[in-house]
Amino acid sequence: MPTEPALRVIMRRLRDIMAEPADGQERLDKIVRQIAGVMVADVCSIYLRRQDGSLELFASEGLNATAVHNTMLKRGEGLVGRCAEIGVPINEPDASKHPAFSYRPETGEEIYHSLLAVPIQRSGQVLGVLVVQNRTVKEYSDEDVEVMQATAMVVAEHLVSGAVSGVGSAIELSRALSRVITGEPISDGIALGHVMLHEPRIVVTKLMADDPAAEMRRLEDALLELKTSLDDMLSHELLSGAGDHRDVLEAYRMFAHDRGWERRLREAVQSGLTAGAAVERVKNGTRARMLKTPDPFWRERQRDLDDLSDRLLRILAGVATGLLNPPEMPTDTILVARNMGPAELIDYDRTRLRGLVIEDGSGQSHVAIVAKALGIPAVGQAEGIVERVTAGDAIIVDGVIGEVHVRPSTEVVSAYTDKVRFRARRQKQYEALRDLPAVTKDGERIALQINAGLLADMPHVKESGSDGIGLFRTELMFMLSHSLPRVDRQTQAYEAVLNEADGRPVVFRSLDIGGDKVLPYLPHVPEENPAIGWRAIRMSLDRPALFRMQVRALLRAGAGRELRIMIPMVSVAAEMDEIRELIEKERQLGLKRGAKPASKLLIGAMIEVPSVLFELDELLQRVDFVSVGSNDLTQFLFAADRSNSRVANRFDSLSVASLRALKQLAKACRRHKVPLTLCGEMAGRPIEAMCLIGLGFRTLSMAPASIGPVKSMIRSLDAAAITRLLDELLVGGRSGSVRRELEEFATGQEVET
Repeated sequence: MPTEPALRVIMRRLRDIMAEPADGQERLDKIVRQIAGVMVADVCSIYLRRQDGSLELFASEGLNATAVHNTMLKRGEGLVGRCAEIGVPINEPDASKHPAFSYRPETGEEIYHSLLAVPIQRSGQVLGVLVVQNRTVKEYSDEDVEVMQATAMVVAEHLVSGAVSGVGSAIELSRALSRVITGEPISDGIALGHVMLHEPRIVVTKLMADDPAAEMRRLEDALLELKTSLDDMLSHELLSGAGDHRDVLEAYRMFAHDRGWERRLREAVQSGLTAGAAVERVKNGTRARMLKTPDPFWRERQRDLDDLSDRLLRILAGVATGLLNPPEMPTDTILVARNMGPAELIDYDRTRLRGLVIEDGSGQSHVAIVAKALGIPAVGQAEGIVERVTAGDAIIVDGVIGEVHVRPSTEVVSAYTDKVRFRARRQKQYEALRDLPAVTKDGERIALQINAGLLADMPHVKESGSDGIGLFRTELMFMLSHSLPRVDRQTQAYEAVLNEADGRPVVFRSLDIGGDKVLPYLPHVPEENPAIGWRAIRMSLDRPALFRMQVRALLRAGAGRELRIMIPMVSVAAEMDEIRELIEKERQLGLKRGAKPASKLLIGAMIEVPSVLFELDELLQRVDFVSVGSNDLTQFLFAADRSNSRVANRFDSLSVASLRALKQLAKACRRHKVPLTLCGEMAGRPIEAMCLIGLGFRTLSMAPASIGPVKSMIRSLDAAAITRLLDELLVGGRSGSVRRELEEFATGQEVET
């Protein structure tokens, strides 16, 4: 079994090989001979990835010499192909009996049983696979795996550096490898540009230590700084309380103080690696073990360890942790991040920012909301994107279908360039509609409004030709602030919004915080189901001081003007009585102090909780208007968490169940003569908007970029015809989605969708 001294032997011999004058093939041949000898393996082989994703046997000690450059494995084929595809080691005691084994007679490998394959990767990109095989049936030890991973890391660096150039033009290494990552579209649009990492990953380029003792001192100093920084964060007054953030930092600290982790780091440096290379080697080895364990807790801790290792690498490189902006952003920046808050996105230069890709985050996440407001194409749920890109890589973000093209081919770039030009032409057509009314062919006037949450959104009101703001998310100002915004600051912000609206209606949604929307400066109690927990109106009624402070600011801002306040998460009609009482107290207090009242005060409710659908007559007597939050209403109707990718797309918003609920609501509002709006994602998609008109909705609120496409649809639609179709589709006996029928109607009626 190889030991740490054996690793030192491999490292020394690899360094000697690279120093010798030789061509690339000769060096690869020497590398596999040396690894086979030190690992006491009957076979050592190197497979390198070709441009089409297949693998080619480039060098081997032990397999038939004629197989080199003649053995090809398709993408994902065999155990070696599987190792390249998933990027983790494959350790099989008797490989030939594994169902994924791919036997190639030209190699002569039928006499070998055990197989250990590790990916040759750099910056998260798999360049090939390093393989050892033995005649005996055995499982290679964890130490064997770590030695092979460290060796593969060195081989990868030499491949990229050109030290083994000339090994064949059939392969593309490092930045030349194209990749498509599928995620979730969270902000519409298409962007072509170059990668900038939100928290740049440190790429270790120097692997072999010139002075092992000095590297050990660097490692010890970095570990001490890491522990100190984590202890400081945990003792900070804003982070010292219980909560999810505390659990994350405790997990970091647990790893940072783990003696086994520290021991493996020190042993890696003792083997001859630099401190940075040691961190990379231990990180890769621990990740491989975690991915094998059936315990979901430890599998989930993998990301914690990756983040901790990246933090340690930044310390070793002398780079401060936190948001790292280079002095000059590329003029066509595509920002790539594991996750990001809305304030962090706003910190970047909007004139240079073309797109956003994040590993986490859904279309309803806070950063997605800001991205939409800024008109930045974005894709979320892009799993593994941070590990697969390098700063400066060419990248395409398709926020329409949710695809990310990393290092795209010239053909893909050309296709997307044409697509962008086509969208630009379409957008010009929409601009021509800006000053035209949204009226159906049979004369039904539809009011189109925008959703907003920042003062930066306000120019979109005029640019889009909208009729006003159907939803202004007031909580964004609170979430972007480091401390609780006082009344004067809130008043100034709301006044600015009303001024920019220039007489158009603005619906201010009162604070929708709590649950998953946590303000760092307010106490927070973790909940198992935050979406249906202590949030919005529930928090306002239980802790009215914060709500009354916001109402006070809104009343001051609305002096002499029409003021609309909408209450989120109303569950029972009686809650509106309590809310109105709190608002009236603030109104009377303002009058006593000589404040000028609003010319008209309208109080509305959001329809998000299904229970109010069964109290519509009671609710509609207590409100001046209602607005449907279709995102929450749909997830609550189907008990499908919209942030859970496994179930979020399981139910269609155009299903019979949800459409019947909306139709019932529209009828009740007409009966009570209460204005009705829908302000969820549903309103901004032409097919869904067409359906809503057929259900009786006459006011829709959406992202600014959706106004043009939806208006184009409206002006080509016969409202009476779509109403008749939906009356037929929603009768008894139907179940599931009616999307296909609606699309067929749009095609047959030549409706612009």
